[in-house]
Order: sequence, then C-alpha cells, then structure tokens
Amino acid sequence: MAKDHSDHLFVLIKSLSKSEKRYFKLKNSQSQEDPKYLKLFDEISQIEVFDEKRLIENNLWIKPAQFSNLKAHLYQKLLQSLKEYSTSTNDDIAVREQIDHIQLLYDRSLYHQSMQLVQKLKRSIKKGDNLELQLEVLKWEKNLLPYSLGKHSLNRLRQIIEETNKVNEQISRVNLLMNISVELNTIYLKHGSVRSKEDFDEVTRIFDQRLPKWSENTLSFREKLLWYEIHQGYYSFIQDFEPMYDHARKWVNLFEAIPNSSYYFEMYIRGLNQLLNAQARLLKYEEFSATHRLLRSLANHRMIRMNENLQIRLFKYNYAHQFNEYFLIGDFAKGVALFRRISHQMDQYISLLDVHSQLIMFYKIACLFFGNGDYSDALVWLNRIINYEDQDIREDIHSFTRILNLITHYELGNRDVIEYYLRSTYRFLHKKEDMHEFQYYILDFIKNLNRDITENELIQRFKKLRDNLLPLTTSQFEKRAFIYFDIIAWLESKIHKKTVEEIIKERVLEPAQV
Repeated sequence: MAKDHSDHLFVLIKSLSKSEKRYFKLKNSQSQEDPKYLKLFDEISQIEVFDEKRLIENNLWIKPAQFSNLKAHLYQKLLQSLKEYSTSTNDDIAVREQIDHIQLLYDRSLYHQSMQLVQKLKRSIKKGDNLELQLEVLKWEKNLLPYSLGKHSLNRLRQIIEETNKVNEQISRVNLLMNISVELNTIYLKHGSVRSKEDFDEVTRIFDQRLPKWSENTLSFREKLLWYEIHQGYYSFIQDFEPMYDHARKWVNLFEAIPNSSYYFEMYIRGLNQLLNAQARLLKYEEFSATHRLLRSLANHRMIRMNENLQIRLFKYNYAHQFNEYFLIGDFAKGVALFRRISHQMDQYISLLDVHSQLIMFYKIACLFFGNGDYSDALVWLNRIINYEDQDIREDIHSFTRILNLITHYELGNRDVIEYYLRSTYRFLHKKEDMHEFQYYILDFIKNLNRDITENELIQRFKKLRDNLLPLTTSQFEKRAFIYFDIIAWLESKIHKKTVEEIIKERVLEPAQV
C-alpha cells in the first residue's frame, strides 16, 4: 500500500470531535488576528480528501506563497486549543500547566507564591503515578528553598533530597523495564513469533540476562504492569501459551476496578487484549467470551473521556477479537455478514490504525472471507498486504499472506497465475529467511498440482500433505504456522468434501460429544 501523503493539518482537523471543533471556533471567533486561519479551518473541515492545489484554486483569498505559513499558524492554534480543552480531563496536562505557572511566578520574583503553588501541586500529584512530573515539582521545590529559608530549612532540604532520590530510583527501575519491553516488542514487530533457534536464543538472552531478578512483591504498581507485560510478551513470542495466559491474567487482575485515568485505562484494555489472545490460543471458549463481553462494555464506560487513541484501541481490539471468536467456532458466515454491515466504519477506522495493526486487521478479514469460501474477496485483502510498501514490519504476516494467496488462487482455479506467484513467494521467503518445513511442504504441494490429476489422486495428495503437516503442529518452531492459517481444517475439508466452516464446527463439538 502506498504511504499516506495527506497533510498533517488535514489529519489533525479530521480527528477533532464536534465539541473540540466548537471549542476552537468559540475561542478564536473573537480574535483580533487575521481571520484567514479560521476560514482555512472551515474549508478543510468540509473536504473529505486533502488536495492542496484544488484547495488554493477554489479559494482565491489564499495566496500560494503564504499558504505554508497559514497552515503552520492554524496547526499551532489547534494544538493550543486542544491543550486548553483537555486540561480539565487530563491530569498530566493540568499538572504541566501548573508547572508553567510556577515558572511564570518565579520569573517575576514572586517566590512565596511559587512555593505555595509547588506545595499545593506536590500534595495532589502524589495521588498519581507520573514519576517524571513528580521529579519536576521536586526540582522546583529545591530551586525555591533558598528564597523561603527558616529554622527547618535543612531538614526540609534533606527530606526533598530523600524524596528526589526515591523518585529517581523508581524512574530508573521503570526505564529499565520499559527498555526491555520496547526492545522485545520491536523485534516482534519485525519478525512475529520466533521462527528458529536463533530467534529463540536472541529473545531469551534479552529476557534472561537483562531482566533483573526482582521479587514481584517488591514492585510498585507501575513496575508490576511492565513486569507482567514483559513476561506475557516473552511467552507469547516463544508460543508458550500457559505462562502467557498466567501473566496476562495477573496484568488484568492488577486493576481491582476499571481505572478512571486515561493512561491506566489504556493499559487495562491492552491487558484484556493480551488475555483474549491467550484464551484464544488455549481454546478457552467460555473465558474468551466473558472477557470479550467485558471489553465490549468498556466502550460505554462513563468514568473515562474517550479520546481518539482510546476509541481506536477499543475498536481495534473489539473487532479483532470478534473475528477471532468466529475463527474459534467456525462461524465464518456470521463474521462476513457482520463485516459487510460495518465495512464503511471499518475502512474509516483502519485508516487511523498504525501499520502493524492494519496488517493484522487485513489478514484477519482475508481469513474470514477465505473461511466463508468468498475467495475473490479474500484476495482483495491479501493484496492490500502484498502491495504494502513497507514489508519489514511483521515479516511473518507477509510470508503467510503469500502462502494463503497461493491457496486462494488455487481455490479460484487461477492455474495460469499460480506459477508466477510460486516464484514470487519462493523469492520473498528466501529473502526474509523464512523458508521452513511448513513452507516447503505447501509450496511443493502446489507446484506439483496439474490439470490432468484425477480426483482420487488429488485426495491422496491432500492426505499426504495433511500427514506431513500434522507432526509440525507440535514442533517448537513450526507450530506458529498453524496460528496464522488453519490449513489442517482446509485439508480436511478437501479430503471429506466439506466446507472449512463445517470442519471447524465439528471439531468444536467433539469434546461435548465424548
């Protein structure tokens, strides 16, 4: 997919809610400044696609030579308006504003007023968990101490130093954990689950050698969040799903109630997302459904102001796991029906997702259509991945997309293009160093198909491929392939002349029939 060249100003304006737009207009309508930036705001608000040339041509009052400065001025005005609008609902922004006020009072030598504000802010900020802001307030308390000397000044200084050291130590511990978390996540965003012993050794070295030998009981709330995130991520990485599930559960259980701050609410829904992933991997159907109902209910949570980031996360997680539920129970028809109902809304939200999330959503939608036998629709979404400009993000999804693309063309009877896509897939897999037993078996199977083969011979080949693949489902580095696409269900459908949906539904019912 080509990169989005939409203007940043256009994207920012389109992200504003109605109330945010109204606040901006009311705040600036009485301004004595040149109203051109307001006119530009109105013009951009009304268009659906940003076209700078057409915008200038349709508005003769815009001077091309000044357009860049006009956009920059409007952009800054919008950010300032958003900051003021969010002060009452975002604690961190409110604290930063108070710190700015301390600076303003200090610059006027109003030290007593500055110190009063520091003490007031210090009492309120301890209720939160933003260590960096706590450190900033302590810095101002030290700066102002010489201007408020008294008989207890030395004791106050010692107390401030002790508090500063404690906060610095906490920040150091949090940063250490964050660095490990980000490093593991960056590797995952490139490769996906471990593909080989080399991958396994790399992530295990980071996990074993870099993670401190701390006791969970000694960790702060924020440290525990990162601790569980790292453990859950590592076990997900190496596809050890029981401990992944345990740490995702601990992550969610940290919150005795649904948090009412944006930061912790985001961490809470991220934890629910990972718990759902683990429940799906372990086929915990009832737990999965209960957790998913909880996640869906959060969209109507009244204690949190749903900013764009939270809305997008909830949308992404809700529908990703709704599709996962259809995969688990084999109800592809219902999934496709849902997707067709929300397709317009889905396109709108997908455009706001990060690249990684877009790839996952494209692949899930493609698998949904494939499972329902809508192969042409599946190709549309597979091609959105294949044509993506950046193929160094989630190389595993790109690899399995190309394999599923081949199978989809086979289902459509497109024998004339299969040879081309085979060569292309071989090149891609070798380039990404992602040629393993699973890939060899699939590609060899497709390569040796021809139009003259009899139906009985074809079924025997399906059986042979199934028998070759089944041992790989328990292989440490091969089993990841079966997470991306349930090829065993597809092969069983060919052998028994049933749909993939029928095969999966029969599999789900098997334990109940025992």
